Amino acid sequence: MSKGILFVMSGPSGTGKGTICSRLLDNKENDVFLSVSSTTRERRKDEIDGVTYNYTTTEHFKEMIDNGEMLEYAVYNGNYYGTPKHAVETTLDTGRSVLLEIEPQGALKVKKIFPEATLIFILPPSMAELKARLEERGRETPEQIAERLDAAKWEMEQSRLYDCVFVNDDLDDCVKEVEKFMRDKMEKKRLVEELLNEKY
Repeated sequence: MSKGILFVMSGPSGTGKGTICSRLLDNKENDVFLSVSSTTRERRKDEIDGVTYNYTTTEHFKEMIDNGEMLEYAVYNGNYYGTPKHAVETTLDTGRSVLLEIEPQGALKVKKIFPEATLIFILPPSMAELKARLEERGRETPEQIAERLDAAKWEMEQSRLYDCVFVNDDLDDCVKEVEKFMRDKMEKKRLVEELLNEKY
């Protein structure tokens, strides 16, 4: 059985990448599995353990790093975030595609381990719009929003290293564009494998 495709989605905080991922996963026809990241940060009220993140202790997270169980990891605001390797590899081996929603720092690490991974970057329509979205969420202080915007500049510079870039100006349109890109990628892979398996 051939392996599935590893899709990695990134974008600055506030671009809507989490919502895009949710929409893609809600459509069962896409047949994409979301790999849930692990983190040491505290769970927010609206978050679900094992769905939003796998919440764990710093001690346990460091053990996973030492045991080579993390595909990638990074530290943000004093908290660890990372992707467990086993779930990703196991799912790809079944032929299903996997979607990771991680930051550029981790995405580029994944690309080194899985050169065949497809990197997708989500851009905001403008920095002003990104700031407005962060403010509307009401989760962060003005100082934290300023830090997010500074980080966004570096993250957007990394988009040139990605395979495909989408602008989330209209959410519905952006979801459709990303969905079409991913489906086309999976369909091309299927057709190539069918041709290679043909006897002549």
